[in-house]
Amino acid sequence: MSTGPLRVPGHLPEDRLVCSAKGCRARAVAAVRWRNPRLHTADRRKVWLACPDHRDSLRDFVQLRGFLIDVVPVEDLTEADG
Repeated sequence: MSTGPLRVPGHLPEDRLVCSAKGCRARAVAAVRWRNPRLHTADRRKVWLACPDHRDSLRDFVQLRGFLIDVVPVEDLTEADG
């Protein structure tokens, strides 16, 4: 679902803030941060960008599997999310 390498907003062109939901090209406003503990170390985070229409479904998908860390506005992403 990822749109490619993520850069911290401010260093990321507007056209790269695209929702990660399959087939969606809407501007992302939220970041769903998650980790699969079987595959990722505790310091590793994966990020899916989400538009308002897909924020809840992307969050619910990883939350159901126990992978959800949190959901933050894209403006709150840090270098650790890159």
